[in-house]
Amino acid sequence: MNTWQKISRGETQIDFVGLRRRWFYMSAALLVISALTAGIFGLNLGLEFTGGVQVQTDNRSGVSVGELEATLTELGVVDSRIQEIDEGRGIRIQTGPIPVDIEDEMVASVATAVGAPPEDVNRQAVGPTFGALVARRALLALGVFLGAVVIFISIRLQWKMALSGIVALLHDLLITIGIYAITRFEVTPATVVAALTVLGYSLYDTVVVFDRVRELEGDYGDVLTYTEIVNRSMNMVLARSINTSLTSLIPVGSILFVGSLILGAAPLRDFSLALFVGIAAGTYSSIFVASPLLALWREREVAWMDQSRRVARRRGGSEPEEAVEVEEAPKPAPTSSDLFSMEGSMPPRPPKRRRSRRRPR
Repeated sequence: MNTWQKISRGETQIDFVGLRRRWFYMSAALLVISALTAGIFGLNLGLEFTGGVQVQTDNRSGVSVGELEATLTELGVVDSRIQEIDEGRGIRIQTGPIPVDIEDEMVASVATAVGAPPEDVNRQAVGPTFGALVARRALLALGVFLGAVVIFISIRLQWKMALSGIVALLHDLLITIGIYAITRFEVTPATVVAALTVLGYSLYDTVVVFDRVRELEGDYGDVLTYTEIVNRSMNMVLARSINTSLTSLIPVGSILFVGSLILGAAPLRDFSLALFVGIAAGTYSSIFVASPLLALWREREVAWMDQSRRVARRRGGSEPEEAVEVEEAPKPAPTSSDLFSMEGSMPPRPPKRRRSRRRPR
């Protein structure tokens, strides 16, 4: 049986929790790089967040960026960013908030420089108040989302699982921010929507793992340690996580690399990059961050520490015997096939008795 067949059947024996130091060091390195990059370079915030004026038009005359900078400087517009788009066939100019009369003069000067009529120049103006409002609402949406996540998982599963899931979500969010700071892709409201979508996907993958942990905890909590429960749960859902991630990354990658980078659909680039990075980071965090962190946290509880000592004694460990107690014979540890199919974990239900109905005479 090859490795993929073992993964598909849930019969691998990867020690995810035992190798937690390796995963944590990798995550710490990624987080440090992301934080330093975002702190040094900052994010390339779009017009909707910063406020200002954006002018975009075809570059029919082939004017250079330097010539446009000189033209804007003559008008008194010094805080500007000029980009060539569509492989040099177009020009995009972004400035800070400027007076309306200066804005009209800038549009007329740019139209003359690129050889296009003023009515063909696409103009977009956003006030600084609106940009600050968009930023506040984006942070508010993120806060409401995280709060709802904590409440839902605490009610459905456990509050420690909720906090472990939040740590994984913040891990994914910070890595996504670092990638945007490195690539200098523009952060737009579509990027925020994509980030929230990715957090939801990452949460789904984490909840699947935690739900299987809860099932095994109820069925085999008296014969396994918590670390063993988490490890076996992870090995059981590993194939599902990989398949789900691949089926999501392939179409998103097509949008990112084919649609935006090759075909030049720039609006898709800002949205698809957040999806691609977030899905990849979410898959990693649900397997290598959230679950080992949960196991490390709960193994320090008194009940699970006692359970670890009992399991060590039953398996011939070196733990000293405590006071003699009359204990029921524990059920045997489950096999891999039992854990994969979950068969045999619950006794079969007895058949329902049918009530005999007498016909009226």
